[in-house]
Amino acid sequence: MSVDKKTILDALQATRANTLVEHLGISFTDAGEGFVEATMPVDNRTKQVLGYVHGGASAALAETVGSVGSWLLIDREKYYSVGTELSVSHLRSATSGLVKARAEIVYLGKTSHVWDIKITDERGKLTCTGRLTTRVLERTNLSK
Repeated sequence: MSVDKKTILDALQATRANTLVEHLGISFTDAGEGFVEATMPVDNRTKQVLGYVHGGASAALAETVGSVGSWLLIDREKYYSVGTELSVSHLRSATSGLVKARAEIVYLGKTSHVWDIKITDERGKLTCTGRLTTRVLERTNLSK
């Protein structure tokens, strides 16, 4: 990346306003060449009725870090990216604290990216794994 990490993270934090990402309390914590990390609180916004982190909240976190990763890798003046397929496996429950997601690029094509995502609890225990495919499209195809 040609821009320093603090500038990137500040820009990512600014994109959260009035979105699901902000509502779920997702916060970007690190980003670099081919990876993005973020945390999400396990609280009343993200828990299901039994008190565990909701699978949909974990899926939203996974899609967020992978999608942002693609956003960082493309020329945003010419292209945009959208998630086209997400698969998550819930392995262990989290009931409090923060969960941390890390997305790493596994395929970097001209028109698609594939991301491997791991979500861990505060003890470092794996709670969820995911795979996200994003499509890279020309801005001329962006409907107004």
